[in-house]
Amino acid sequence: MNSEQFEDILIYFSKSLMGKENEEDILWDLAKNCISKLGFVDCVIYLVDQNRQLLVQKAAYGPKNPKDKALYNPVSISMGEGITGNVAKTRRAALIPDTSKDPRYIEDDANRLSEICVPIVHENHLYGVIDCEHPEKCYFNERHLKMLSAIASICAIKIKSVRAGQEVLKKQEKLLKIREEMLELKVLALNSQLNPHFLFNSLNAIQYFVTSEKKKLALEYLSTFSRLIRFYLRQLGNDTVSLYNEIDMLHWYLKLQKLRYDDSFDYVIAMEKSSETLQEAIIPSFVTHTLFENIIERSMFNQKKGQHFKISFRSTNSEVVLVIQYQEFDSKNTTPPEYRARILKWQDQIKLLNTAKGYNIKNESKIHKIGERWIGNITLTLPNLR
Repeated sequence: MNSEQFEDILIYFSKSLMGKENEEDILWDLAKNCISKLGFVDCVIYLVDQNRQLLVQKAAYGPKNPKDKALYNPVSISMGEGITGNVAKTRRAALIPDTSKDPRYIEDDANRLSEICVPIVHENHLYGVIDCEHPEKCYFNERHLKMLSAIASICAIKIKSVRAGQEVLKKQEKLLKIREEMLELKVLALNSQLNPHFLFNSLNAIQYFVTSEKKKLALEYLSTFSRLIRFYLRQLGNDTVSLYNEIDMLHWYLKLQKLRYDDSFDYVIAMEKSSETLQEAIIPSFVTHTLFENIIERSMFNQKKGQHFKISFRSTNSEVVLVIQYQEFDSKNTTPPEYRARILKWQDQIKLLNTAKGYNIKNESKIHKIGERWIGNITLTLPNLR
C-alpha cells in the first residue's frame, strides 16, 4: 500500500466520522471500514473504563466480530497488563514483529505472531487503544504504525467532541430539570401557604371581629391578611428574598395563625442589633415560612396549648442562622387531617433546594429536658445570597 492509498484512507475516515454522533458508531466505523481498507485481518478496539482502570473491548474486525456490531467473548485488560495494557499505561505505540519473543503478549482468541498497538489519545488524555494482530511474523511495518497512529488521533479528537457535546446536553437537561423542580417547588409552596383552611379560617376570624363590632381589630387583621397575600403573590416569581422582608412576613403569618387558633401559642422574634449583615442579608424564599407552618400545624394538631416559640436570627457575610426554641410533647395523634397531610414538609423543601440550587442549607433538631419540660431546638442555617 503506497502513500496515496494511505492518504485516501485518512480522508475517507475523516469524512465518515462527520456524521457520527456516538462513540459506538465511531468505533465500529473504524473497525468495519477503516481497518478493512488497510488490509488487516484482525483488530480489536478498546475504550478506557476510568472507574475500574480497565481497557474494555468495544469494537472489532475479524474473528472477534462474527456478527454486525457484536463481539465474540469480549475481554477486559488491566492498565499495564500485556502489550495492549502497556501501551495504554505509557501512551506510546508498539510495533511487535514477533510476539513469541515478547513476554508481554497475551493470547486472546488465537495465537498471532505480529502485533501493532497504538493509543487513542488527544492532549494527553487517553480514550482507548487500537490493537491489531496478524498470524505472520513481521507483517506490520513503520508505515502501518504511522498510518494507524494518525487514524487513532482523528478518532480521539472525534470522541472528545462527542463527549463534550454529550456533557453540554447533560447540563442542558440538568438545567431544565432544575427549572421544572423549582417551578414545582414554588407551586407546592404557594399551595401550602394559600391552603383554603388557613385562608378561610383567617377570614372567618376577621369576620367575627366585624360582627362583634370590634372594627379596629377587624381592620388591623384584615390589613395584615392583605399584606401577607400580596407578599406571597409578589414573591412567587422570586427565588430569594431579603431577610428583613421575610421577618415581616413571618410576623404577619404568626399573627394570623394566633388569631386563627384563639391565641393558643405565643412567640417572640429576636434579631442581632445594629448588624449590617442582617440588614443586607438575602435568603431563599419561603423556607422559614414552610418551617413555621409545619411546626405550628403539628403543635395545633396535637392540641398543644400555651406553646411559646422563641425565635432568633443572626447573620454573617456567608450565612443566616435561624434558631427556634419550643416546648416538645408526646404525639398522641398520628393521622393528620387531609389538608395537613398535603402541606409541604420543610425537610423535603430543603432537600429539593439543595439539589436544585446547591444552597447547602443545613438543619439540626435537638431535644433536651429542663425540669419537667422537654424543650425542642431547631437550627436552620441558610446561605446569605447577597
